Amino acid sequence: MKLLLVILAVVLVALVLGEIGLRSLFGFGNPLTYIADDEIGYLLAPNQRTRRFGNRIEINEYSMRSASVSQTPAPSTRRLLLLGDSIANGGWWTDQANTISSLLTASLSHHQTTEVLNASANSWGPRNELAYLHKFGTFQAQVVILLINTDDLFATTPTSLPVGRDRNYPTQKPALGLIEVWQRYGKKQQPIPELAELQKEAGDRVGVNLEAIAQIQTLTRQHHSQFLLVMTPLLREIGEPGPRDYEITARQRLKDFTQAQKITYIDFLPIFNATTNPQALYQDHIHLNLQGNQLVTQEIARSLDRFSINNQHTAL
Repeated sequence: MKLLLVILAVVLVALVLGEIGLRSLFGFGNPLTYIADDEIGYLLAPNQRTRRFGNRIEINEYSMRSASVSQTPAPSTRRLLLLGDSIANGGWWTDQANTISSLLTASLSHHQTTEVLNASANSWGPRNELAYLHKFGTFQAQVVILLINTDDLFATTPTSLPVGRDRNYPTQKPALGLIEVWQRYGKKQQPIPELAELQKEAGDRVGVNLEAIAQIQTLTRQHHSQFLLVMTPLLREIGEPGPRDYEITARQRLKDFTQAQKITYIDFLPIFNATTNPQALYQDHIHLNLQGNQLVTQEIARSLDRFSINNQHTAL
């Protein structure tokens, strides 16, 4: 009996210590949660703070990966709005201070107070980002920056299907960090048949997404903002053999589109190809690490130097 009690005590202590370690060292038990939206598809739930693998993550009242903001910037503040997916967001692998928006804020604030708002979420495409602008507006940003990657040219229509059903889009926090570890790594993800069907979306996806980008440009102009389009490549596109045939075709359509629409466009494929070790810019096959974020920030800041940005803000 005593032996059994000792074993139970040891197990209990191990579980408690394990729970403390999972929470304090890795942030398990406190994941970011999501909410469904009829038009956008989904958003990060507003007003969240957590640490994942030591990286600080803060989500404000507008579901941005930014500190709390007002709808109207201060008269002396230069405001930019960054729209994007997980590359702009930075995910769990990027500390708040190392996101592209934070790096850009620091880079542009030497001569004038600047804030770069970060409206982004995993797997968003141009149609999600357009819907976000329709819902929240441009926050009187003087420049709207749309950061996409090659895959976004083929993005499907916004949907809330993953919310609460895919383990990467939880709607509530688990009771224990141990439970989250089990849900993420010990339990098989159940397929979502409706989502698989939606991902087979027929038609000219590239054309539909280019139209969404055109509407984002129109909306920014209506709010007297300037527009910058930025695209990063997948890691496998760098070097030889380069992008696949269908990606080459889509890339050319995007280039022709930006020229016809007179959109300032930065294609990072040649920029990354020109670096000594482009693989060192990536966290994985698509997402950038700090070094990659820094290079993107530098090029965006250089491009913004050509924009005429003043301190006058107009009402939405």
